[in-house]
Amino acid sequence: MVPPSSNTINLDRARQQRNASQVAPVRESDPLVLSTLRQRLLSVLQSSLDLERVLQLFRQEVDTLVDVPGLAYRNAAEDVVIRLGEEQGHQVHYHLSQGDIRLGELTFYRQERFQDSELSALEYLLGTLLFPLRNAMLYREAQNNALRDALTGVGNRNALDRALVRELELARRTQQPLSLLMLDLDHFKRINDRFGHSVGDDVLRQTARTLSNCLRSMDMIFRFGGEEFCVLLSATGHEAAHIVAERLRAAVEAQSETAGAIPLPVTLSLGLATLRDVESPRCLLLRADRALYQAKAEGRNRSCSLT
Repeated sequence: MVPPSSNTINLDRARQQRNASQVAPVRESDPLVLSTLRQRLLSVLQSSLDLERVLQLFRQEVDTLVDVPGLAYRNAAEDVVIRLGEEQGHQVHYHLSQGDIRLGELTFYRQERFQDSELSALEYLLGTLLFPLRNAMLYREAQNNALRDALTGVGNRNALDRALVRELELARRTQQPLSLLMLDLDHFKRINDRFGHSVGDDVLRQTARTLSNCLRSMDMIFRFGGEEFCVLLSATGHEAAHIVAERLRAAVEAQSETAGAIPLPVTLSLGLATLRDVESPRCLLLRADRALYQAKAEGRNRSCSLT
């Protein structure tokens, strides 16, 4: 296997150096092809704001000039990893930036070593990727923000509605169970009245963190509104969901002992519903909500389910 190498560059600096030397980094066989491809990329990459699609288009066009069997993009700050094609033995690695803005890392893979003329061509063409890549990341951030609760960082009501439709279809297609928990902080109004809304917000943020820490990575948590949260438990039947509900309830009850932002004990009431054979997202949500009201009526700080 050919050992990997790494090329770490700032594309703005590389462009300045090329301009200073007035030497265009063209492929030796046909400079006109490289220039034409660059113009095509400038147009093609503006056709999508989807990050993966932008990278697909870039790889597809570049592959007509330089053989690139595999490509990987990583942006640790945004928790993004996209892999296209095959990760083979040899690789060249670039840190992408635009001015002071870091855009992530791009790695090209193939079996044989890249020639110097091919690297020059890649670096020349990478300049066309910067603006589309930045725009795609901004668009992705805007989409994520539209589905995220600004206070707690968990999914919002819009994200819940989308997830319910998607997860119900998946559960039926795979014949796996699906459970929904509706959660409500008991007597939350007392916290706001006694300590103020700022402290109430701290309690909501800490509760969201506590709940998230008790869940699997495949589970999804949403703020339904006010002091209410919803948790979607994929591939989880009724009995297992009841165990999760009790674990969440106990964790929230104990959080005031370890979280300095919470000035008094906070408890949680939960309603549980497990998907029936024929049931809409709205019906599943309503059953969990009714179970929550039953838990409230029976004294709070407990979980209930309706069959």
